[in-house]
Amino acid sequence: MLTNFSWLYRGISEIFPDQPESNSPNENLVNRIEQADRPLRIKFGIDPTGTDIHLGHSTVFRKLRSFQDAGHTAVLIIGDFTAQIGDPTGKSEVRRQLTQAQVKANAETYLNQVRPILDFDTPGRLEVRYNSEWLSALDLPKIQELLATMTVGQMLAKEGFAERYKQGTPIYIHEFLYPLMQGYDSVAIASDVELGGTDQKFNLAVGRDLQRHFGQTPQFGLLMPILLGTDGVQKMSKSLGNYIGLSEDALSMYSKLEKIPDALLEQYFELLTNLPLDQLPEQPRDRQKLLALEVTAQYHGKENALEAQAAAINLVQGAGSQSESVPEFSLSAVQFPSKIFYLVSATGLCKSSSEARRQIQGGAVKLDGQKVDQVDLTFASPEELLGKVLQLGKTKFVRFVE
Repeated sequence: MLTNFSWLYRGISEIFPDQPESNSPNENLVNRIEQADRPLRIKFGIDPTGTDIHLGHSTVFRKLRSFQDAGHTAVLIIGDFTAQIGDPTGKSEVRRQLTQAQVKANAETYLNQVRPILDFDTPGRLEVRYNSEWLSALDLPKIQELLATMTVGQMLAKEGFAERYKQGTPIYIHEFLYPLMQGYDSVAIASDVELGGTDQKFNLAVGRDLQRHFGQTPQFGLLMPILLGTDGVQKMSKSLGNYIGLSEDALSMYSKLEKIPDALLEQYFELLTNLPLDQLPEQPRDRQKLLALEVTAQYHGKENALEAQAAAINLVQGAGSQSESVPEFSLSAVQFPSKIFYLVSATGLCKSSSEARRQIQGGAVKLDGQKVDQVDLTFASPEELLGKVLQLGKTKFVRFVE
């Protein structure tokens, strides 16, 4: 086990409880780590309610990897059962319930996207568990026991519920079950530490309460800050359009990171890299380039990150301007359905549709880093293309926008 705990404290917002609840020395997380005669079990749960993970989500996965590297066991819980309810945290209305098939498909994409972060290969370092394993087996007496551990008043104190109740927005009984089921996950896997964002403190605390109720040593909660989005104002969110997806192609990822506002650079370096914060370049522009290269390399490899950097430079030089973003093309002028060869021509990457066809047949056209091999590939709506980068050769790029 690592005895230097700098990895533990980097970037965190809070470890709770912060005060001993008894005279036990194990009420301090560092003490528990040092005195443990086994690897600790570090829990992080994700509900696969969508298909994309962005850098805002990655901060907790990176902390989970830090625990793995320190010799502990990461227990990644796929909330295939809880995702069918949906976490009500921060929601102003009831979440849409998903089918089992939707959740299963989403979970597969999640696991593929976090492979560059977590250690999937070292024996004993990772458990991937699905909470339907134990939650679907709960009978009515056990559910009644869970419900009896909390009051309605405690539930209504939860952020989101309180606002909805005050505004008269319906709160459904099944939503009250969510924090209890997420908390029961901690009991089922005997969690020592649970990770989450600062908005998850209520749910993590429920896990502590339930472990105490079932005779287990309560877990520690470790909270990570919410990463601000590329706009520098609101938290990173796909719905707000200020996100950088883990599955984005190298050029898109590099280009977005290279434009991160100066005020966000320290937070991004702290939460998204392992670079020493006291050894960063002095100039903000040099910091932006280093950040873009470092993070892109994590998900695409150093060689692809360097190629993306070179391509970004070529874009600037080719555009003959000071713009450092990929040129944008509005899809509002395109009639859908539309074929790929027409789009290559309409964006100006090629002078004509016939030339576009030849370039596609020659393997020179990529969409979001994937080679296009169908000349008549058809897109039914602009939503299929928004945010994606169309590439011709190594120096011509365009990003689709509304």
